[in-house]
Amino acid sequence: MPSRGVGELDELLLGASRTYTREQVAEQAGVPLEQARRFWRALGFADSGRSVAFTDADVAALRRVAHLVSTGVVSDDLAIGLTRALGHTTARLASWQVDVVVEMLSGGTGLRSGVSVTEAYRVAELLLPELEPLLVHAWRRQLSAAVDRVLQEDETLVDAAFVTVGFADLVGFTRLSRRLEERDLGAVVERFEQVSADVITTAGARMVKTLGDEVLFVGDTPGAAAGAALSLLEVFALDEDVPELRVGLATGLVIGRMGDVFGTTVNLASRLTDLARPGTALVDAATAEDLVGDTRFVTQAVRRRALRGLGVIEPHRLRRGPDGVVHRPDDWTT
Repeated sequence: MPSRGVGELDELLLGASRTYTREQVAEQAGVPLEQARRFWRALGFADSGRSVAFTDADVAALRRVAHLVSTGVVSDDLAIGLTRALGHTTARLASWQVDVVVEMLSGGTGLRSGVSVTEAYRVAELLLPELEPLLVHAWRRQLSAAVDRVLQEDETLVDAAFVTVGFADLVGFTRLSRRLEERDLGAVVERFEQVSADVITTAGARMVKTLGDEVLFVGDTPGAAAGAALSLLEVFALDEDVPELRVGLATGLVIGRMGDVFGTTVNLASRLTDLARPGTALVDAATAEDLVGDTRFVTQAVRRRALRGLGVIEPHRLRRGPDGVVHRPDDWTT
């Protein structure tokens, strides 16, 4: 394979060469410069100044957004909001994928010096035609699932839902971070996130986000969230590479924004996680009440606590019942 330069790799990834300045791309798309700049910032990119940074694809994208606004399909603010959500999500996705590929090309060192541009070009040339349609497919599937959840919530606001929120927290992560090298610590966090996502999905709940040493997930039913909580505890108890976990669950109304969830229920789940002992799960009274009669779980009330901003709460310890099962991914290994 012939040697490749950085410019050639950039052109391959963008699908075209950089041809236009910000003024030219706005003129070509037929939109005011300030609107073009708002769109660019919403995607998560800094102002390009007067450099030649844009391609024909940028012109087409800008025209598409402008058309949606001009025909009244969406308002200008809604268009920017949708674009910001897209930019935020794909930025994290792209960084994650590049990290995975660099890890592979560097022979596991993760060092940029171990990766040649020519080899990166070869891998990108192979992956792009496959990953691009896969990205659209995954987005459509997630969009369908999100719409289904909204349509099932007839009695609430569109951006609100009655769910069970869970936090799973790595115990002693701060001490661990002082002891491990950065790459080893990164490997622990990566395994925690990947296994957690698989376990939560297998249990019928869904991951909302990861926060380094913590994962936030929700279940449409208390049973799904409780199954995920206990499975996380049991799976990681067998994993020598990841510290012990503690989990907190709370059931109630949450508000959804930009793929995240907010509200008193989320705060309560977080505080219950802080109260839980290593290797255990605490749930609020609403979750415990909903699990009564479900033989997969057993709950036991513990000492009441007064929590600032939340009042007096009655935590319940969650345990596996006689009909409970551990939700492990099929390919899971310690």
